[in-house]
Amino acid sequence: MTKEPEEMTFWDHLDILRGTLIKGLLLILVCSVVIFLFKDPMFQILLAPQKADFITYELFKKIGETISFEGNIDDETFTNSFSIQLVNTELASQFIIHVKISIYIAFMLTSPILFYLIFKFISPALYKQEKKIALKITISALIMFSIGILVNYFLIFPFTFRFLGTYQVSGEVENLITLNSYITTLLTMTFLLGILFELPVVCWILGRFGIINASLMRQYMRHAIIAILIISAIITPTADAFTLLLTACPICLLYGLSIWVVPKSHKKQSISESHTS
Repeated sequence: MTKEPEEMTFWDHLDILRGTLIKGLLLILVCSVVIFLFKDPMFQILLAPQKADFITYELFKKIGETISFEGNIDDETFTNSFSIQLVNTELASQFIIHVKISIYIAFMLTSPILFYLIFKFISPALYKQEKKIALKITISALIMFSIGILVNYFLIFPFTFRFLGTYQVSGEVENLITLNSYITTLLTMTFLLGILFELPVVCWILGRFGIINASLMRQYMRHAIIAILIISAIITPTADAFTLLLTACPICLLYGLSIWVVPKSHKKQSISESHTS
């Protein structure tokens, strides 16, 4: 016979938490092993932006050729081909990277299940309305993080890598990009873009608590755009204005989406407060 939530002691909750953590760790471990075995397809996807025939480069190449043809513009920004060869300089680096990438991807793929386990653990302490709100926040956060990953992989990282990988201060200095540098940059930018794409979710939460509102966000829009440009410059450490704008534009759109989301959260809050009163 199981205890009711109100009858459970601190140690009972601790046991359940320990079981939840063990399940999550085992899930990540098993998934990591499975992903580790699929080395070739995994690295074909991860290393695709390194090749000149990557889908993003091909798309912008066609756009560049169209602009050059219709506008009679001699612009080789997108039409130039490039070749960057990755190298390895440490004995165990490739194996360590393989393991690290397997764990990282396993964590991302299992994150919906992990969030479900966490939600299942805390749900007994929540009211029915709070459960619905927590579920919406979790699903929205996962969706926005996934969109951030895709935007970085298909848009931001390829042009950042292409610019930095082909940039030379002199023709006498040849670039040798290590695999570790490539993977570290990719993972860092992926994580940062995923976090930045949580902006509408965070604003929704802040709006629901009455900390911010749409008029305040509109009032400080210019300041926000400057902050977005600075953040974009930090994420993409290039001197290329195109790559900077390529990063800043999606974040500006997210800010606009946040302004649209915040009033809805205030409306829902006022309704819930009227019901409670």
